[in-house]
Amino acid sequence: MSRRTQAERDAMTVEIGYAFFSGALVAAATFAGVFLPAMLLDLPNGAEGVLLRVGAVLGALAFAVRVAHVLWRFPRTAEERRLPSVQPSRPGRTGPGS
Repeated sequence: MSRRTQAERDAMTVEIGYAFFSGALVAAATFAGVFLPAMLLDLPNGAEGVLLRVGAVLGALAFAVRVAHVLWRFPRTAEERRLPSVQPSRPGRTGPGS
């Protein structure tokens, strides 16, 4: 296993931070979407409790799925991070009007 450069470690740190931040936003939006009716409508206490629990569980699940999705897509090696070489669509043509 090769040693990682400082740039690779920094890229991983940024990616982990992005995964957690975006996961928290998705979790908050999911929780708010489920619990919003309880805040806006006059529901019985039992219904509010159910919406609170369901919102919390779905928010936690959305957080975990988002973090896993972002980190799974992150390339693990330097070779995977390289951009593919750009080739012209018509070989031999160099100018845009040719």
